[in-house]
Amino acid sequence: MTAGMNRNADMALTLIREGLDTTLSQVNARLTALVADEALPEFDPPETSAFPVLAHVFHLSVLEQEVLALAAGHDLDDGIAAAMAQVNGNGALTPALLERLIGAAIWDILCPEAPLRRWRLIEMAEAGPVRARTLRLDERILQALLGTHYLDARLDGLVRLCPASTTPPGQEPELARAIAAIWRDPTRMPLIQLGGRTRPSRRQVVICAAQRLSVQMFRLNAADIPTDWTQRQALAVLLDRELALLGAAALIEAEPETGPAAATLADLLSGPVILSAEDPPDVDRTPRVRLELDPPEFAERQDIWRQQLGPRAEALGPALDRLAGQFALDPPAIEAAASLATEPGADLATTLWRAAREQGRRALDGLAERIESRATWDDLVLPPSQMAVLRDLAGHLRDAWRVNNQWGWAARNPRGLGAAALFAGPSGTGKTLAAEVLAGALKLDLYRIDLSQVVSKYIGETEKNLSRIFAAAEDGGAILLFDEADALFGKRSEVKDSHDRYANVEVSYLLQRMEAYRGLAVLTTNQKSALDTAFLRRLRYVVNFPFPDAAARAEIWARVFPPETPREGLDFSTLSRLGLSGGSIRSIALNASYLAASGPEPVQMHHIKRAAQREYSKLEKPFSTNEQGVFA
Repeated sequence: MTAGMNRNADMALTLIREGLDTTLSQVNARLTALVADEALPEFDPPETSAFPVLAHVFHLSVLEQEVLALAAGHDLDDGIAAAMAQVNGNGALTPALLERLIGAAIWDILCPEAPLRRWRLIEMAEAGPVRARTLRLDERILQALLGTHYLDARLDGLVRLCPASTTPPGQEPELARAIAAIWRDPTRMPLIQLGGRTRPSRRQVVICAAQRLSVQMFRLNAADIPTDWTQRQALAVLLDRELALLGAAALIEAEPETGPAAATLADLLSGPVILSAEDPPDVDRTPRVRLELDPPEFAERQDIWRQQLGPRAEALGPALDRLAGQFALDPPAIEAAASLATEPGADLATTLWRAAREQGRRALDGLAERIESRATWDDLVLPPSQMAVLRDLAGHLRDAWRVNNQWGWAARNPRGLGAAALFAGPSGTGKTLAAEVLAGALKLDLYRIDLSQVVSKYIGETEKNLSRIFAAAEDGGAILLFDEADALFGKRSEVKDSHDRYANVEVSYLLQRMEAYRGLAVLTTNQKSALDTAFLRRLRYVVNFPFPDAAARAEIWARVFPPETPREGLDFSTLSRLGLSGGSIRSIALNASYLAASGPEPVQMHHIKRAAQREYSKLEKPFSTNEQGVFA
């Protein structure tokens, strides 16, 4: 079959070049007749040549096709160049020569807004009188007339050809079929604005649509779009020309910061274009269609996992269901995770869970700080009631996929299925540590949200920042930690001016977004009373972290040192008389370890005393006689 296709391609190329030879013979004959002052023969390029195709693509008249043929003849045929020399003495193709051959209509043909120069099929020299300026055929167009097609070298590195889709026909996403249906109407070519959560997923949909239409899809990163207006205009012309010549389409991929540049370029293009962004920017071009790529639902994710894992899926059992329920990954991410789970001898469920976690990090790593968690339940010292709530919270997250998806809660009402929790208590009482313990126990990622990066003075920006964080967190089912949350989630104020009104809008938006988030958002505060009561009502779990009593402090001292740390003569019961939180105890223990290591010698009470004095000074608390008595 391949040999037959090659023969057909060779025959087509031969016909195109024979047609070009015939066309050049015609313009040569017309030039010869012009020199001899004879009647000019007709110019009629054969249907087998590339001229009718270019005429259709760029809407060229017969006279404009003749200008192309003369320019091509000047480069390819010495006889034509010699005939031009007989007409104007220098052998150059100029407007003056064309005026003698074609007539006054040449000035309309060579207008910068007419097709030949608008599409840069013909380039005119900038220096000298207009009538004497040299005209040259663009090399890309010359190659097209010769039957050779390639991506213009000036676009190389900026524009990339999308690979073929591996999705079997009939199994493309529904949105891919919708895009193909929109573009099948040649009388209407709208710009498509494609939104959705992840760039790879949107790209896969576009590639499937292109394959369904049997067209090439070229991809352009909006970050590569020139900022200079002249360069951007030139890029638009060259890209639009390639789309027309190759019967292709363009995919412009943008991020929030490159959205305006992408919209500007899309407005300059007239061919089939898809503008892909999580939240596509507004464009002026009409017609336009906005489509949204929704993340796959639980059942769809199950099917994708089974398809990617093949026979290995049967051995997973319920582990596959938990995997699909926990990680809201798109098809490309699931494919990548499945391909990574090839470690020989390793437990498949564990390997897949780790691979899915890594894929879920892609979007969130750039928005928040990931905390590596190694803490365990043994590191927490809390009253039994608080420990029970935390273990219930861990169970909620562990079984959420079953309750929400298999037991039908998600189908009944998708809102309010998350496990938002408030950890309230004085500084250093273990709030952040508890979040780390939950993340470690559930083998999930923990991200700390920097509120200074989230809250913006510009109206609407805070909501956008929060939306991006929650949407990215959905992929990996991550635990979100909002430290000192009262800074953002405080009581809604009485509206006195526009700033108060929009501050309240931000709080209301957050309340709604937290209800919709199916993972765990942990909010920590030192001042529970500062939080909005409406906000507290929407929290599923509230855990109060008390200041540790003497028995708890003794337990913290006993657990704070790693087993490998050498110790000598430490009396934890006596040390519990220091009225410190768990965070301060850890700080003292660590500093005492450094003091002992300089010896080197085991950690002893005198090291603890020196470190405690520094801690009290840091906290601006007096190291009183009672505290000193601990070390007597």
